[in-house]
Amino acid sequence: MVTLFAVLIGTAAALGLWSAYRIVDDVPNEDRSYLDRPPLGFRLTWPWIKLVVHYAGFLLSMRYRLATQARLRKAGVDYMLSPEQFFAGKVTAGIVGGAATWLVCNMLGYTASAGIVGVILMLGILSSSYPDIWLREVSLKRERQIFKSLPFYLDVIVLSVEAGTNLTGAFTQAVQRAPDGPLRSEFSRMLRDVRAGKSRADALRAMADRIQLECITSFVSSVVQAERMGASMGQVLRAQSDQRRTERFLRAEKQAMEAPVKLLGPLIMFIFPTTFMVIIFVLLFKAAEAGVVTWKPLLWALTWPAGN
Repeated sequence: MVTLFAVLIGTAAALGLWSAYRIVDDVPNEDRSYLDRPPLGFRLTWPWIKLVVHYAGFLLSMRYRLATQARLRKAGVDYMLSPEQFFAGKVTAGIVGGAATWLVCNMLGYTASAGIVGVILMLGILSSSYPDIWLREVSLKRERQIFKSLPFYLDVIVLSVEAGTNLTGAFTQAVQRAPDGPLRSEFSRMLRDVRAGKSRADALRAMADRIQLECITSFVSSVVQAERMGASMGQVLRAQSDQRRTERFLRAEKQAMEAPVKLLGPLIMFIFPTTFMVIIFVLLFKAAEAGVVTWKPLLWALTWPAGN
């Protein structure tokens, strides 16, 4: 009887392992020859992400796919991740956050209860929002870099146009001479679209749709309108360069004026309480030396939080 029971357990374990192997083996390999390398967090959990995409990716609605694709494109990671992979990353982050919370609670000796289960679920749900926070930070950093480097690109384009180069050649000169960055990648992508047969106006509009930044949209609109109306491209580009440089200066001035306001929070929460504690300790020490306050109540007052 014991032998039969052991055989049944071994057979069930073997079938379970075989089923798990078949589930993993059925996931097709993705051709990433023309794709960028995923971020570190996604690379560490890439097999699990592929599994989730294969078996649950079809549950995503088309509206969610399009919205997520627009967010990925704005952050410049649309060649790293697909909407399905980004959703799988959110699921993975939630599972990892919940598992880490359960492990910490188990190490601290908390027994399984409704409150602990609720905490695990809550932290798991909060952890699933980490990819959204990461994507927002990447998008904001990319916008700052584009906003900062745009005047330099416009200066190079203006000099090339005024030297007699056509607009496409001016864009090429800007890409060749500018440092590496998100704006250079976008201009390079725009030039590839032009070489592939897309009109220059459509390629510029597609670039503005990808970046979704007001300064880029204004620049593209001015260039397309000037090209359509036959206006002087050099004057239009120089006006755009001066305007973008003025906007960058005003933005830097605004951030400098906001710095004292942003420092109030750390001052009130961290620096002021520490300063008051030092001042009160000195006053109490002087009062104890003068005999106004006895040492025993003073020591009790100073050690009450630790003793309590």
